[in-house]
Amino acid sequence: MEAARGGKRVVRALSGDPGLDGDAGAEMLACASAGIPFEVVPGVAAAVGVPAYAGVPLRDAQGADVRFVDARTASDRCWTEVGASDGTVVVSTTLDSVAAAAGELVAAGRKPDTPLTVTIAGTTTRQRTWTATLGSIAQTLKQAKVLPSPEGHRPVIAVVGERSAAAQRDQLAWFESKPLFGWKVLVPRTKEQAASLSDQLRSYGAVPSEVPTIAVEPPRTPQQMERAVKGLVTGRYEWIAFTSVNAVKAVREKFEEYGLDARAFAGIKVAAVGEQTAKALVDFGVKPDLVPSGEQSAAGLLEDWPPYDPVFDPIDRVFLPRADIATETLVAGLIELGWEVDDVTAYRTVRASPPPAETREAIKGGGFDAVLFTSSSTVRNLVGIAGKPHNVTVIACIGPATAKTAEEHGLRVDVLSPEPSVTKLAEALAEFGAKRRAAALEAGDPVTRPSERRPGARRRRTTT
Repeated sequence: MEAARGGKRVVRALSGDPGLDGDAGAEMLACASAGIPFEVVPGVAAAVGVPAYAGVPLRDAQGADVRFVDARTASDRCWTEVGASDGTVVVSTTLDSVAAAAGELVAAGRKPDTPLTVTIAGTTTRQRTWTATLGSIAQTLKQAKVLPSPEGHRPVIAVVGERSAAAQRDQLAWFESKPLFGWKVLVPRTKEQAASLSDQLRSYGAVPSEVPTIAVEPPRTPQQMERAVKGLVTGRYEWIAFTSVNAVKAVREKFEEYGLDARAFAGIKVAAVGEQTAKALVDFGVKPDLVPSGEQSAAGLLEDWPPYDPVFDPIDRVFLPRADIATETLVAGLIELGWEVDDVTAYRTVRASPPPAETREAIKGGGFDAVLFTSSSTVRNLVGIAGKPHNVTVIACIGPATAKTAEEHGLRVDVLSPEPSVTKLAEALAEFGAKRRAAALEAGDPVTRPSERRPGARRRRTTT
């Protein structure tokens, strides 16, 4: 109120929907009395949002009575009313009070075999749901080793009614059934490169953790790069070939330094080694003329690259801006096709600084469920700056060369991408996770993450 009177804009953030918050009405009245204008932004109440994420629809086409109960403030009359009803009851309570709430409903007339779901940490990647009945929920939580626990005070949403039946929820639990649900996945790349991969992993339910292993720096001697960029403007080249997102970034920065933009590429054919590099060019305003139709690599680029033809190609020179540690495959292949190549160091890749101590401990101690290696250098650099991943961690590699480097460092490779593409690598890991989940369900075992297999993991999880 004091801040609002002072002319400041104030945001009052509430959990769930403001209309269901006990204090929101009083605060709005106080603002109205003081002549302070306010707006209310409706939210999604936890009692509605959590069941949706747990795969428990509260109503169906036939319609039904839905009652919402806050167990902390519910009166005897309230329990009697909902107990006498045959509709769906959504109970907001705590983990260690679920059994007591179930007992209240049974005492009020609900049958002990009425289906019940209990969801903790709803809508987050820590969400966990148990299916039971009013009469068996206490035993279910005990058998799952969830209770007793010092975390018994944590809030949960319990849904009571036929829509909570296990058979129905098995079909509708869309969130917790994601192939990498709750997996902590290490993404050891430069931060710029990690963004799209992390988004893809999140769509599979994973929690990506980006740890830069490579830092990109300008070349030690910039003169060669400066001459090549000037050559682009003066018509020295027929082609320019980009083999990485970082190469695009290096050329773009040099363009901006000289006051140039994408128009400087007019009349020059542009090649990109793969989809991510092509996207970086499009963001720059340049649509590449050549992207490999097959393998996204230097070899794939050469497969589609036209040989030099003195009749159709007025200029025989290619500008190749690349990293200081890049291989010679593309240069040799272009020369064999009859082209002259200006092979220019556009940027240097150096080992990044070590991640925080907490991250290093998680890597070595099995705190991560999987790690994605997108090149041999990411393997060498991650081991160099943070140590070797624990043997429970799933190792996924983008190709055979990267896998070989991982094995040389004593790592067991579990997932190999069918194509050298970060998108396909993430897909392959998701497929691995889906098969692992299906195998556990078929065997009647609980679905666990790889990190939960490390020694002492269960004990630590229930006491922290």
